[in-house]
Amino acid sequence: MASGNHTTTLGFILLGFSNLTNLQSLLFVVFLVIYMVILLGNGVIVLVTVLDSALQTPMYFFLRNLSFVEICYSSVILPKMAASCLAEDGSISFIGCAAQTYFFLLLAGTECFLLTAMAYDRYVAICNPLHYTHIMNREFCATMVCGSWLVSILLHFGQTYSVFSLPFCGSHEINHIFCDVPPVLELSCVDTYRNKMVIIMAVLLFLIIPFFLIVISYIKIVRTILKMPSAVGRHKAFSTCSSHLIVVTLFYGSGMIVYLEPKSKESVDTDKLLSLFYTIVTPMFNPFIYSLRNKEVKAALRKLVGRK
Repeated sequence: MASGNHTTTLGFILLGFSNLTNLQSLLFVVFLVIYMVILLGNGVIVLVTVLDSALQTPMYFFLRNLSFVEICYSSVILPKMAASCLAEDGSISFIGCAAQTYFFLLLAGTECFLLTAMAYDRYVAICNPLHYTHIMNREFCATMVCGSWLVSILLHFGQTYSVFSLPFCGSHEINHIFCDVPPVLELSCVDTYRNKMVIIMAVLLFLIIPFFLIVISYIKIVRTILKMPSAVGRHKAFSTCSSHLIVVTLFYGSGMIVYLEPKSKESVDTDKLLSLFYTIVTPMFNPFIYSLRNKEVKAALRKLVGRK
């Protein structure tokens, strides 16, 4: 218990990319620039979907919430990563690590549910267009978004508490780029079998089931699109889904590899790189994917710039 209390008092050290000693200044600049791009890009998406009356539809309501989550998501991780590179010190307090873990899990879980809601929105729009406005009404969309937040808030609070109430002994170095549950559990000096079972259930609830629902939605969407007689109609339908599919592939692809692959010493560096995809790459490219491939968003941006 003395070792556990000592480690708790000292906090932890995030190793991150500390092995790249000659690149710390460059990494700081890169992380800072990426963070500014994420804030600016997603902030613009939030702004145009709020101000432009043509974008007051369920699809852009979900996109606005997704962009807001991306801003919060990157803010939990990137500033600390950049500061650690600048100071060449990855130390983080016990409370700070617990808070980072909780908000990371909360926002990642919310994003999983939002991406699923966006897939359902596209399914209803393409497969059941006559009843779209009736099904995807304002109350139902708000309920899905609020439900996504509420489930993540409640479940991940319990998971985070169960992890950080464990005693930690010996080394307090976390070999990861941020405080995540699996690498933190490795530092505990007691049996963590129950915690690992909770991780499996969380992966099932927040990754596997939503991804499975997204796949089912797109199977039905593709079947419906292929039955359309007009080539123009098929192209338009595919274009409205392509942006979402790219984001889903980046986010779920990297996340599922990190949390589902068997762990080994060799996989630690791979996990760090893959973690960058769902913590940095997806939030950074999200605004470009949706704006560059979307005529309505580009038109709204031109109107906003012209107005200014």
